Amino acid sequence: MLVLLSSPASPFGRKVKIAASVLGLLDEIKVENTSTTNPEDNLRKQNPLGKIPALILQDGSTMYDSRVIIEYLDHLAGGNRIIPQGEARFAALRNQAMADGMMDAGILQVYEKRFRPVEYRFPDWQAYQAQKVERALKVLEDTPPASVSAPEDLDVGTIAIACALGYLDLRFNGDWRAACPRLTSWIDGIEQAVPIFAKTRLPAQPVAEVPEQLR
Repeated sequence: MLVLLSSPASPFGRKVKIAASVLGLLDEIKVENTSTTNPEDNLRKQNPLGKIPALILQDGSTMYDSRVIIEYLDHLAGGNRIIPQGEARFAALRNQAMADGMMDAGILQVYEKRFRPVEYRFPDWQAYQAQKVERALKVLEDTPPASVSAPEDLDVGTIAIACALGYLDLRFNGDWRAACPRLTSWIDGIEQAVPIFAKTRLPAQPVAEVPEQLR
């Protein structure tokens, strides 16, 4: 068995779980919840950066971050399954990069409130991160991804976008939806067409018990 170290709230961990499901590999992976803040947790032995997700292979070596893990899983599944060939590859990777950046910016906003005392918070920093998300949402709203009718329609880019939007629902109460009706319709279609997306969805939790590390 492969072992995935993650947490239920991690959008990057969710991205790996969805990718594994689409590739037919989820049953070969044992998911273990881990703590990024506990110095005694096994995570820091597996990933010196102390970040999740991390995938422990059968030989004891570890893959990280989420992008590397997903490429490894795609390789195990025969290749070119969710990471396309040719020109389509670069569009998918670009979408993944944008979605990962959205998740990074969202997490940094959460961390600013979670870990920094009120008197030391920087509204300009939070606004800077929020504007990254807003610009990315506008791009996606103007040109939404192709609709998805089955898990097999997903690629690494659309999986990442779905997880980014899911994270905004989780931590920011889905406030993005009012300004993005086309994107809202797209993600709602994912919810219906991709069982693992719905299965890994958590109810809105503006304050989390377990911090989610970047990638």
